[in-house]
Amino acid sequence: MNTAEKIAEVARDILIHEGSEAVSMRRVAGIVGITPMAIYKHYPNRQALLQAVADATLHELAENWGARVAEGDWQARLIGLMHDFLDFALGSPHLYRFVMTDQHEQARHFPDDFKSGGSPAFERIVSIIEDGMAAGILRTDVPLEAALVLTSATQGLVQLYLGGRIGLDEPAFRDLCERNVRRILNGLCV
Repeated sequence: MNTAEKIAEVARDILIHEGSEAVSMRRVAGIVGITPMAIYKHYPNRQALLQAVADATLHELAENWGARVAEGDWQARLIGLMHDFLDFALGSPHLYRFVMTDQHEQARHFPDDFKSGGSPAFERIVSIIEDGMAAGILRTDVPLEAALVLTSATQGLVQLYLGGRIGLDEPAFRDLCERNVRRILNGLCV
């Protein structure tokens, strides 16, 4: 592992455990064992470092997204993607907030960044929606927007859960999310 990778790994570890506000160039440099000025040879500023962590996280998510239910019927694959998302959001809430909800310069914006394949994980959901429309399972609609409907409902529940506003244990919360997705599908299905 080269120095830039070590720096990004340490920044990600801090972000996962304490949140993005805890990541400082000085702190990361100290943990890596380099001088604070040396870190700038690899990342010009804190935002660039955090963006590298976000990009690597999204790439990793995209590689594993859908592995839970790679085959099977249309609805099983969609519900599998939801559980993959919940694994990420509930397993690394600080990282989830940074990648999905925090405001920062390089954050992806709907619809433009999503139309062009800027979010490989979201692309999987759009693809399943397109499959559902082509098979006559879902009403014909704009796949990108239909995917947003499904994902935003689950993301909203995650925000409430992480904020302590939903008083369920994790298994019960996952069941609530699945029931919610099924309710939405009942409204979208033919």
